[in-house]
Amino acid sequence: MKLIPPFHLAIPVTNLDEAQAFYGGLLDCEQGRTSGTWIDWNFFGHQLVTHLVDSMPSSPDDNEVDNNKVPVPHFGAVLAWNDWHDLAERLKTAGVTFVIEPYIRFKGQPGEQATLFLRDPAGNALEFKAFQNPERLFAR
Repeated sequence: MKLIPPFHLAIPVTNLDEAQAFYGGLLDCEQGRTSGTWIDWNFFGHQLVTHLVDSMPSSPDDNEVDNNKVPVPHFGAVLAWNDWHDLAERLKTAGVTFVIEPYIRFKGQPGEQATLFLRDPAGNALEFKAFQNPERLFAR
């Protein structure tokens, strides 16, 4: 598989202290540059920037996937299988409220994957997923 360069994503948040607790504390992302209105994060090898806003944009929609209501838009990371399980356990232990609880979806199909959804304190939806066979990431 070709190495994919890191992406850059900027998202709105309404409180930088809450963003720091969530991304830096709960998700254990390394903090990068900061100002009074934004924080850079090493989001699993990618650059995520949380930008302070007065209010969040309109609420997201849902899309039916594998009998679950998946929030749209959302973002996240594809993790190694064991790393996903470690994160899922850490989130459960922390008492996180999931949008979609950790589970294996598309069982027995080419896209079989571990997945979970949660929201950050500002309401941004995140998905973390993993494949036992990473080469199946783009399988049909």
